[in-house]
Amino acid sequence: QRAAISEGGIIFIPESRSIIVQPFMFIIVERQNLLKQTLEQVANASDSDLKKELKVKFKDEEGIDEGGVRKEFFQLLIGQLFDVNYGMFVHVDEESNKLGEYDEKKSSEGVVFFNRNCTWRIEEYNLIGTLLGLAVYNGVLLDVQLPLVVYKKLLGCPVCLNDLDGIDQELKRGLQQLLDYNGDDIEEVFCRTFEVEWDNFGLAEKIELIPGGSEISVCKENRELYVKRYVSWLLGEGIKEQFEAFYNGFHRVMRSASLKILRAEELELLVAGCPEIDFEALRSVTEYDGGYDQDHPTIKQFWNVLCSFELNQKKRFMFFVTGCMRSPAGGLSKINFKVQRAGPDTDSLPTAHTCFNTFLLPEYSSEEKMKERLLVAISECEGFGLK
Repeated sequence: QRAAISEGGIIFIPESRSIIVQPFMFIIVERQNLLKQTLEQVANASDSDLKKELKVKFKDEEGIDEGGVRKEFFQLLIGQLFDVNYGMFVHVDEESNKLGEYDEKKSSEGVVFFNRNCTWRIEEYNLIGTLLGLAVYNGVLLDVQLPLVVYKKLLGCPVCLNDLDGIDQELKRGLQQLLDYNGDDIEEVFCRTFEVEWDNFGLAEKIELIPGGSEISVCKENRELYVKRYVSWLLGEGIKEQFEAFYNGFHRVMRSASLKILRAEELELLVAGCPEIDFEALRSVTEYDGGYDQDHPTIKQFWNVLCSFELNQKKRFMFFVTGCMRSPAGGLSKINFKVQRAGPDTDSLPTAHTCFNTFLLPEYSSEEKMKERLLVAISECEGFGLK
């Protein structure tokens, strides 16, 4: 008996000489081997498969992917790959807006940029680019914060000094001061040569921006060239291997898309949405079911609880009910959100159908109990199905 032949999502059955076109791209993974198995399956997928709707299955879980499983799949992968302790990215310090050192307390928070010292995970950079492309293609927002210049580079736009705004404002100010300086003693005041030095795991690394640059002082005549070469190295040559893999992965999925009509800011919204969490906007479009309405005492308590949350708790709630910690372009008023009654007072936790943005809320006996139960639920909201 001859086996069926499968290629590019098209299955040929020799016995019946029939063809079955598979409309979805399926990824089946184990949580404990999420990264390795995803990398293998994406690498083996055809370009045509990558342009199909994605369906995800976690082994040994009951969840059927109507959108919610897929959202969590992306969130877990992105959380691991962008964790600075994984070594592929470095933080942009929130206070100084400067590329900083690893911080275990903020391992997966804040703006990150490519780690120029990481040359051993090139396949993973390609995977991240592919994941970003798949997320955009499937309409999934990612909780990832990249500087705007990354989106400019994905669109093929040239970089300039102003692009350092989101990466290293201190360096940008220094380079701008160099350009604006009116004196004739630039060499003595700035003491720069056409050479860059940086730290590589405790070792000082140097590179010349032009041939013989370590022996060439920056002066009034060549300072514009120095700034141009410095910015080009920091945002280009210095991360060339990492970004090329990332770029190729993204455009493997989005190559045929009309990206040229987008601005960098618009592409960022498609990938990461809006960081603002406005629950008043969400409240204005919320629908109710199962006996609840906007004037029900439990619903009033519910909104009091949500509005009392800190930003991180608000983000966790959004992840609990939608599978994403950020708002779509246009804000939370663009979400179809429903609160449904889940029975009378109980000690059980509230639940959610992330595929349909539906929150199942029991009629708790007090606002305090509701808040306690909800905080427990949103802090342990990983996985699908009963165990």
